[in-house]
Formats: sequence, C-alpha cells, structure tokens
Amino acid sequence: MTAINIHAEEVDCVTTSWKLIGANHKVCVQAYDDPKVKGVSCYMSQAKKGGIKGSFGLAEDPAQFSLDCRQIGEIIIDSRLPEQEVAFTENTSLIFKETRVVRIFDKKRNTLVYLAISRKIIDGAPANSISTVPIMPWGK
Repeated sequence: MTAINIHAEEVDCVTTSWKLIGANHKVCVQAYDDPKVKGVSCYMSQAKKGGIKGSFGLAEDPAQFSLDCRQIGEIIIDSRLPEQEVAFTENTSLIFKETRVVRIFDKKRNTLVYLAISRKIIDGAPANSISTVPIMPWGK
C-alpha cells in the first residue's frame, strides 16, 4: 500500500492540560478531503503533546485519535478505485510513528469504510478507529 501524504486542514484545537513552559497539551481536529473520492471528507481528532518538546515538534504524540467520515456532496469514484488503499497519513513523531487512514471499498454493501490505525504497536495492538460512508445519491 502506498501512503498518500496530503495536507490536512486544521479546524481547531482544544487545550486539555495547561503547561507552565512550552505549548499546552491539546486535542486538534483536522479535516481531510479524500483525494480519490470526490464528495467525502474525514475529520480526525488527535491528541498533541505540549511542553518544550511539543513546542519544537520533537514530542511523540500519543496514539489517541478518533475518525469520522461523511458524504459532503455527490460521491464520484474513479472506476479504478482499489478495494483497499491508504487514503492519507499523518506523522505523529519525527521518525517512527504515523496515523494511517486506509479506505476499504465494500462493494457488496456499496459503502466506503475508513480505518485509522497507529503504525506503532502499543501493548500488542495498534490503536484504531473506524467510520463508514454509504454511497448514496446526493440531493436533487
């Protein structure tokens, strides 16, 4: 699976813990438009570590996230859309860790399944979150 690195649009962040020195710990919400499926956007909330390391982008963010995807317009799918593909990734540390969102096309149910996983194994299993988007007609 080839990872697609697209830039997320940061919607907003909420402080979860105040830090005397450096950035506060926070949870940020980012929006991703699926690059291969017009009409679908995903929102991911993700914990961001603060402190001095967090201020300089050196902190390893925890694998804590949530994913929700929605139809926002007419869904247009490229006829060559594979059954499974990495839709986008987000680095959560300088070297070793990323959050990856895989798009799975469930043809039988005519549904797009988006699965977010942490690429770093934590206590034997990766953190994960799932969201589905049924392919339906859009307004008329």
